[in-house]
Amino acid sequence: MTTKPNVVVRVVRRYDAPSERVFDAWLDPSTARRFLFGIPTGEIVRAEIEPRVGGTFHIVDRRDGIDIDHAGTYLEIDRPRHLRFEYSAGGADTSRVSADIAPSGAGSELTLAHELHPDWADFGLRAEEAWKKMLERLAVALGEGA
Repeated sequence: MTTKPNVVVRVVRRYDAPSERVFDAWLDPSTARRFLFGIPTGEIVRAEIEPRVGGTFHIVDRRDGIDIDHAGTYLEIDRPRHLRFEYSAGGADTSRVSADIAPSGAGSELTLAHELHPDWADFGLRAEEAWKKMLERLAVALGEGA
C-alpha cells in the first residue's frame, strides 16, 4: 500500500521589524486579529490566544453572517525563532503550521510552512495565496505598509 505524502506550502517574507516583534505579533490577540485568517469582506469578531505549549487559539471571522472559527493548539513555542501549531478552519481536518523567524540585517525573515494532508493537495495554491496575503497584512500591523 502506497501512502501519499503530505503537501507542504511554503511562504517566505522579509520584515524591517526585528524577530521579537514579528514573533510576538502571532501571540498577541490585538495584533493577530489584524492579520490572521480574516478576509477583506469579513470581520474578526473574536480573537483569543492562550500563548503556551498546549494552549489554544480561536480567531473567528464573520463572513456574510457566518462565523468561521480558525482554531488551533500550540505545539512548540521558542521565542523569537519558532512557532508550530495544529490548525483547522470551520471544523475541517487539522493541519500543521510552523513559522520560523530569523534575523536578517536590521530586520527579520519569516519562513512559514503549512503541512496539508494529501486529500487537501488541491487546496495548496489557495493556501499559499492566503498566507501571502496574511503575511502582507502582518507587515501593515507592524507599521511597515504593504
